[in-house]
Amino acid sequence: MGHNKIEAMKNVIGVVMAGGRGTRLNPVTRVINKHLLPIYQKPMIFYALSNLVLAGIKDIFIVTNPKDVSTFEKLIDPIFLGSDYNLKVITQEIPNGIAEVFKLIESFRNGRDMLLHLGDNLFFGHNFITRLSSTIKTNNSTVFTYKVKNPSAFAVIKMEQNTVAKIIEKPDDFISDLIATGIYFYKDSDIKLSQQVDFSDRGELEITDMNNLIIRKSKLAVMQLQRGDIWYDCGTFNDLASATQFIKFAEERHAQKIGDLEAILASKGQSLCFV
Repeated sequence: MGHNKIEAMKNVIGVVMAGGRGTRLNPVTRVINKHLLPIYQKPMIFYALSNLVLAGIKDIFIVTNPKDVSTFEKLIDPIFLGSDYNLKVITQEIPNGIAEVFKLIESFRNGRDMLLHLGDNLFFGHNFITRLSSTIKTNNSTVFTYKVKNPSAFAVIKMEQNTVAKIIEKPDDFISDLIATGIYFYKDSDIKLSQQVDFSDRGELEITDMNNLIIRKSKLAVMQLQRGDIWYDCGTFNDLASATQFIKFAEERHAQKIGDLEAILASKGQSLCFV
């Protein structure tokens, strides 16, 4: 079983999206990338990176704006230097949307599957990492989903006969309370479909359009977060404050740091380096 897990991880790369404009966090994001803002005692991006490391993914990429590449390297290089893990920061010259990641990462992917983690999404829950690891060993591209009270603010999942029929971005009418979060797993065969994604009306390559393309051409599975799982989309000051309060409470209650990459890597006897 352990051997199969190692082989599965070798066939998957991890990507953290850490670009964008961060307009909902102005004026702070005029001078600092939002993924570098703190959630309690750690930079926001540490939580996403921790998930990928704990899932056993060896090759990890951060996609960010040109002006932030050196900042991410200065932050991460001293912590992760020298190990079995490979970490590279990639430039997205213009914020053309999340789905541009497939083009940006293609020369590094070498036919491998991809686990895509939005850098401003925070996840916490019992056996969450186990479920994350099991997802990247499946035969289907998968989106992590969550039930919310205000689905019209998100990409809503329309299910038919226990199958994803369509994903609708911020619908006006109620369709479902099940929405897409910021973790996506893509099989190599489906990644090739990304070349067919066109720019949307707002001038971006939308991840929702990519997912709908997979639904039409192949199959998109869901991994629904369970009762007790926590998910924050930290794109506003309110969500950033709520996430900070939760992490503070959880760490004080469990006497264990969350998103602590140094401790996570030390416990594995490994660390990360740039390639």
